[in-house]
Amino acid sequence: MMEKMIFGRFLPGDSPVHKLDPRSKLVFVFAFIIIVFLANNTITYAMLLVFTLFIVLVSRIRLYFLINGLKPVLFLMAFTFLLHIFMTKEGDLLFHWKFISIYEGGVRQGIYISTRFLVLVFMTSILTLTTSPISITDGIEVLLNPLKKIKVPVHELALMMSISLRFIPTLMDETDKIMKAQMARGSDLSSGPIKDRIKAVVPLLVPLFVSAFKRAEDLATAMEVRGYRGGEGRTRYRQLKWDMGDTFALALLAAMAVLLFFYRS
Repeated sequence: MMEKMIFGRFLPGDSPVHKLDPRSKLVFVFAFIIIVFLANNTITYAMLLVFTLFIVLVSRIRLYFLINGLKPVLFLMAFTFLLHIFMTKEGDLLFHWKFISIYEGGVRQGIYISTRFLVLVFMTSILTLTTSPISITDGIEVLLNPLKKIKVPVHELALMMSISLRFIPTLMDETDKIMKAQMARGSDLSSGPIKDRIKAVVPLLVPLFVSAFKRAEDLATAMEVRGYRGGEGRTRYRQLKWDMGDTFALALLAAMAVLLFFYRS
């Protein structure tokens, strides 16, 4: 499962995306999440997909790696797609059998929502794959610096968010190990009625929570041993530097937003 989980992992590299300032990448991704909702027809969704594939190409991350990383969320994507197909009653009737009716509008909306989900997962994954956890922490802290004026613990908040992202693949790997251990003892986690499957999940949760708390305690101890005392007076080994590449990336996103607004219905 660890191999399939890409969100929260970091892959070192020297691509143009890797070299961008973490602040520009954070702003880029958050702004992209907003402008995705400007798309409302085939042309704009096609533009979003092409734009996302272009970013994947520039980041030099293999598309196969990203697609393989979608496997943990494929069920959610398929469920959303089918929900729109069977629940949306718009456009021409394409198929009817007994109580099942599929309309052209339902298929279209299902494809749109699936595309939106796909580009969002790809873009957020590229953020974590091309940015180290410490860089994400520094970027979030700098972006949230104005909140320090109202006594918000910005550094601690940024650190918590960064650690949470980093722990996602770790916990997924731990879950996989526990599931394999339970199955080796004869537990059946993949068949039977839904009620029995839910009951089978309970033995997974207790060791998973115990492991998570132990990892958190070990991390806290390691930070204390290294002299960590919070963000007050803390210096950085690497200073953040904004250059023309960061400005160009945000300008490219702004141009994309203008095109989406122009071509939307």
